[in-house]
Amino acid sequence: MSKQNKKYDIDVKVRDFCGKSKLFFILSLILVIISIASTFTGVDIALEFKGGTIITYSYEGDVDTAKIESTLSDLVGSSVSVQDGESIGEAGKTLSLSFSSKDGLTVERQSEVTEAVRGLYPDANIEVLDSNDVDARSGSEFFTKCIVAAAFAAIILILYIALRFKQISGWSAGVCAIVGLVQTLVVTYGSVVLIGFEINSNFMAVILTLLGYAVNDTIVIYDRIRENQSIYTDMEISELVNTSSSQSLRRSIRTSVTTFVSMLAVTVVALVMGLDSIISFSVPMMVGIVIGTYNSLCFVPSLWVWWQKKRGITTLKPAKKKQALS
Repeated sequence: MSKQNKKYDIDVKVRDFCGKSKLFFILSLILVIISIASTFTGVDIALEFKGGTIITYSYEGDVDTAKIESTLSDLVGSSVSVQDGESIGEAGKTLSLSFSSKDGLTVERQSEVTEAVRGLYPDANIEVLDSNDVDARSGSEFFTKCIVAAAFAAIILILYIALRFKQISGWSAGVCAIVGLVQTLVVTYGSVVLIGFEINSNFMAVILTLLGYAVNDTIVIYDRIRENQSIYTDMEISELVNTSSSQSLRRSIRTSVTTFVSMLAVTVVALVMGLDSIISFSVPMMVGIVIGTYNSLCFVPSLWVWWQKKRGITTLKPAKKKQALS
């Protein structure tokens, strides 16, 4: 913690965020490197993005999904994902098989798969409910649209911050905010890969959600810096940012903890109910919330101060007050 400047009447204990900037930069770099390196451990891309075939069966009794996966992988020569569940209708228990393939499985190959499953469990009364080929092009188009939306949102955010906070060198503030946001998204991606979740539509939903959520605290701190710029007119820029971040600390943590606990509750309920599709959204969101809060409070302000000092700026000039019309 930095010593409170006795020259000013500051109502919070000022923490020395900028004094730990090197630590924040190193930590951020390590997290990004680990997240990028996670790609080489193998990325599980969902069927909707790479194409294939989904066959759904109804069955009775119990089946071993791992045994089915092993048998069918040897049969078709590629990885197979098997999920069991229950249908609300008359079908009862269901078995969903997902096969990755650019052209999908032929009718003959699907028949072989069905016979192989029935051969494993001849008394399970296995019947085909549905069979669908998934075109990889539709998933690729969706992925491309999400990337375009993310890039467009980043440009809009830079423009918005540049215009709104032009008194504190808005362009640099906007770029620093986007750097922090990109870091949040990259680390969230790394967590998804390392945990073993698929890169699917849930992951894209997490990315698009964090685009708006993760930068919110940064904008709040920028707003506080702009306000303090007029109050503490000759305060050194590092101390000004430390003061502004300290004043925003409680609010940021409360907001993040509330959202994190909400996602945690959703995760617990999903685990109890066996809703894997929800878990693949809530868990990455919790990671994104934690990293986004760290970036907003620690990394982005420190990066912005470093940038200003590189430009030779040590204090911020107070904003010019508009003269009232006579």
